[in-house]
Amino acid sequence: MPEERSLEGKTLLLVDGSSYLYRAYHAMPDLRGPEGGPTGALYGMINMLRRMRKEVTAEYSACVFDAKGKTFRDDWYPEYKANRPSMPEDLARQIEPIHVAVRALGWPLLMIDRVEADDVIGTLCTEAEKLGMNVVVSTGDKDLAQLVSNRVTLVNTMTNETLDRDGVVAKFGVPPERIIDYLSLIGDTVDNVPGVEKCGPKTAVKWLTQYESLDGIVEHASEIKGAVGDNLRRALDFLPMARKLVTVERHCDLTGHIVSIEKSLPSLPESREELRDLFTRHGFKTWLREVEIADAVEGPETDVPPALSVDHERHYETVQTWEQLDAWLDKINAAEITSFDSETTSLDPMIARIVGLSLSVEAGRAAYVPLAHRGPDAPVQLPLDEVLAKLKPWLESADHKKVGQHLKYDEQVLANYGIEMRGVEHDTLLESYVLESHRTHDMDSLALRHLGVKTIKYEEVAGKGAQQIGFDEVALDKAAEYAAEDADITLRLHQALYPQIAAEKSLDHVYREIEVPTSRVLRKMERTGVLIDAEKLRQQSSEIATRLIELEGKAYELAGGEFNLGSPKQIGQIFFEKLELPVIKKTPSGAPSTDEEVLQKLAEDYPLPKILLEHRGLSKLKSTYTDKLPRMVNPQTGRVHTNYAQAVAVTGRLASNDPNLQNIPVRTGEGRRIREAFIAPPGHKLVSADYSQIELRIMAHISGDESLMRAFSQGEDIHRATASEIFNVTPLEVSSDQRRVAKVINFGLIYGMSAFGLASNLGITRDAAKMYIDRYFARYPGVARYMDETRLSAKAKGYVETVFGRRLWLPEINGGNGPRRQAAERAAINAPMQGTAADLIKMSMIAVQNWIEDSKVGTRMIMQVHDELILEVPDAELSEVRKRLPELMCGVAALKVPLVAEVGAGLNWEEAH
Repeated sequence: MPEERSLEGKTLLLVDGSSYLYRAYHAMPDLRGPEGGPTGALYGMINMLRRMRKEVTAEYSACVFDAKGKTFRDDWYPEYKANRPSMPEDLARQIEPIHVAVRALGWPLLMIDRVEADDVIGTLCTEAEKLGMNVVVSTGDKDLAQLVSNRVTLVNTMTNETLDRDGVVAKFGVPPERIIDYLSLIGDTVDNVPGVEKCGPKTAVKWLTQYESLDGIVEHASEIKGAVGDNLRRALDFLPMARKLVTVERHCDLTGHIVSIEKSLPSLPESREELRDLFTRHGFKTWLREVEIADAVEGPETDVPPALSVDHERHYETVQTWEQLDAWLDKINAAEITSFDSETTSLDPMIARIVGLSLSVEAGRAAYVPLAHRGPDAPVQLPLDEVLAKLKPWLESADHKKVGQHLKYDEQVLANYGIEMRGVEHDTLLESYVLESHRTHDMDSLALRHLGVKTIKYEEVAGKGAQQIGFDEVALDKAAEYAAEDADITLRLHQALYPQIAAEKSLDHVYREIEVPTSRVLRKMERTGVLIDAEKLRQQSSEIATRLIELEGKAYELAGGEFNLGSPKQIGQIFFEKLELPVIKKTPSGAPSTDEEVLQKLAEDYPLPKILLEHRGLSKLKSTYTDKLPRMVNPQTGRVHTNYAQAVAVTGRLASNDPNLQNIPVRTGEGRRIREAFIAPPGHKLVSADYSQIELRIMAHISGDESLMRAFSQGEDIHRATASEIFNVTPLEVSSDQRRVAKVINFGLIYGMSAFGLASNLGITRDAAKMYIDRYFARYPGVARYMDETRLSAKAKGYVETVFGRRLWLPEINGGNGPRRQAAERAAINAPMQGTAADLIKMSMIAVQNWIEDSKVGTRMIMQVHDELILEVPDAELSEVRKRLPELMCGVAALKVPLVAEVGAGLNWEEAH
C-alpha cells in the first residue's frame, strides 16, 4: 500500500465479521422478519457493530469477512477445514442483508478472494503498527491472540473480554509471540488442523514454559516421558505444517482492495435512508423508530415516508372441549417456550381466583381456556379443577419453559390452588425494565412502543369506574379475544425484547442472574408474609389519637383560634397574614408555600410550624400503619403480605406496597414502636442483616480513590477518617461536631449536594461549605475524577451503569430544562451507587434463599427494606443463621473494599434492628 501521511496515534478498528456471523447466529433466538425470513444473525451483527462504534472511538475501521471458495492454505493442506459443515441455510440467507447492513452502518467492508479474514486483519494490523497507529480487533477467534502487541488489542463483545499482552498471558498462559506454538501443539478441530494427540492447553503451556518455544520442545522431544511424549514424537513430522496453518499471514497483497488505510478505511456516518429500508424490510421496529425520531429532530435524508408497522394475522381459539385442550397440551409440551397468562377475580394475588387461562406458542396464534365465567349467559366451560389437574404436570415442569408479563402474580394465583409453577424462563416486564428502566412497562405501552400494536384495554371489555364488572362476568367472545391477545402479545414482546438483552452480556447478566431469580425469591417472601401484633398496633393507634387531639389544642392556642390543620390555604392565612411569618418560597400560582420543606425551615424558629409537622407525621403513621395494618391481616394465614414491585425504581431498588413496609420511620419513637409490632412467632426470632455504609463503599470501589479505599480496607470509621482529612487533624483529635460535618459531606456529595445545599444542611455560610467541599475533593481526588468523568460519560451515552452492568437511563441529562438537567447530572453521580446497592441486596436475597433451600432449614426470609434483610428464624437455627448470613451477603461480590453486613436478632423487628 502507498505511504500515508502521519497517522501516528490514530485508531484502526477491525471487526472479524466471519467470527461474529456464526456467533450471532447461534446466540440469537430464531427471529423472523415480516415475511418469515430468518433475522437473528442480522440483528446480532447490527447490534454488535453499533455497540463497537459507541464503545471504541476510531478514525478508521473495517469489517472483514471470509470470501467464498478455497484459500492459499488449501493449496498447502487439502484437508484444511475439510470437516467443517456447510453454512446453515438460515445463516446463508442472511449474508447479503448483513453485508448491506455493514455498509449502511458506515463500515468499509473487506472480503478478498483466497485470503481468509484473519490474514486480512493480520496484514492491516502490521501496516497500521508501522504507521504508529493503535489497533482494536473485535473478534472471538483465539487464533488472533498472536497479533496482540503494545499497539494491538483484542476485544470480544460477546464476553466483554479485552486482551492486551497481559490479558493474553492471563488467559492462555503464554505471551502473544508463543500463541502460534501453543496452537500448533493443541491443534484446531474446527479448521481440521491436528496438533499433538492428548496435548491440551495445560500440557502445551507446561512444555512451552519448560522449553521456551515449539522448536525447543521438538529439540527435547526424546526427553518427554509417558504416552503424551510418544504422541509428541509421532506428530513431529506434521508440526511444521501445523505451525504454518495456524500462523496468521501478515503480508498479504491487498492491492485492488485497499489503496491505503487513510483513503480506503475511514469510519463513515450511518446512512439513515439505507437503515430505514433495512429495518423496515426485516421488522426491526425499535431501530426503525430511532431513525424516524432522528429524521424528526434532524430532518430526513430522503422524502420516502417510513413504513407502517406490520401486525401478525391473528388466529385465536376459545377452548371449550377436552379435544381442544388436549391439542393445546400437545402444543405446549412440544414448544420451546410458551406464553402463559391468567385472568382472575382480583389484583390481590393472595385472594385472587382463576377465571381463565391463555396460552400462545407462536406469534399470532393463541388460545383462551374459560374456566369460571358466571352469570345468566355463562358459556360452556371445562371444569376448573379438572383442567388445572391436567395442566399441573406442565405448569410444575422445570423443563417446559414459560414466558409471561409479570409472571410473579400468576405464580401466586396458581399457588392458591396448590400449584408451584416452575420453568419460568422469561418475563417481559423484567425484560423491558432491564432495557429501559426509565419507561413504562405495562403490556399495552410495550406493545405500542415495540410492536406498533394497539392492544385491547381492560376497560374496553369490563367497563370503567362504578360500572366496571368482574372479568368473570365479561361476555365470552370479548373475554377470549382480550385474554388470548395478552398471551400472543407477550410472546411477541419477548421475541422483540430479549434479543436486545442477549446481545449485550452485561444486560443479560442483570436480567438472567439478578432480576429473574429475584422474582422467584420475592414470590416466596410475599407468600410467607410477616406476623404482626395487631392488638399492639390498635393500642398505639389509640395513643396517637390522644396525642393528635393535644397537638390540635396547642395549634389552636398558638394560632389564636380553630382552623383546619390539613388546609394549606388556612395555614397560609394564619402564617403569613395573621402571624406574619417570613415567606420562604411561593407556589407556581404565586401564593406563599406551606409544604414540608417550608415547615421544616420555619420550625427552626417558630413553635406552630413545629407542631404542625409533628401532627402531620403522626397522622400519617396512624392512617398508614397503626389503623391500616391490623385490617390487612390475611384471615387464612394470619399474616400481612406486601407486594414487592421490581419494575418501578429506575435504580433497580424494590418498592413495597399494599402495605408499604419500607417507609416506616426509624428516627422517631412512634416509628420504632410500629416496628415492635412486627413479631416472631413462638419459638422463633426475627433476624435483621444490613449492609454497613454500602453506598460509600461502592463509591470507594467505583472511584478507585486510594484514601477512601484505604480507610475502608483498614476498617476505619469513615466519617472520622474524612473529618481527619478535611480538618487536617489526627483521627483521635476529631471532635464529634467535626465528624458530624464529615458525615453530612460524605453522604451529601454522593447525592450531588451543592455548596448551597451543604450550607443549608449544616447551618453555615456558603463560602464555608465550598471550602469544605474543596478540601474534600483535594483529599479524595479519585472521587472528584469519578464525578467529572461520570457526568461526561452520562451526557455522551444518556445513561450510567452499575458495577454489574445495570443500565440507568437519564433522559433529561441533555435536556433544555436547567433544573431538570441539573437533577439528572446529580442522579448520574448517585445512580451507579444506589443501583449497585440494589443489585447487591438482590444478589444477597438470591444467595440466602438458595442456602435456605439447599440446607433445608426452617428459616424464612420475610422482608426486604432497602439494604436490609429480615428473616424469621427458629431458635435452634439462630446461631447458624447469624454466622452464615453475613458470609452470604458479603460473598456475593468482590469489591475493591470489603463489604460488611451487620446482624441483629430479637423477638420483634425493632429489637432485631
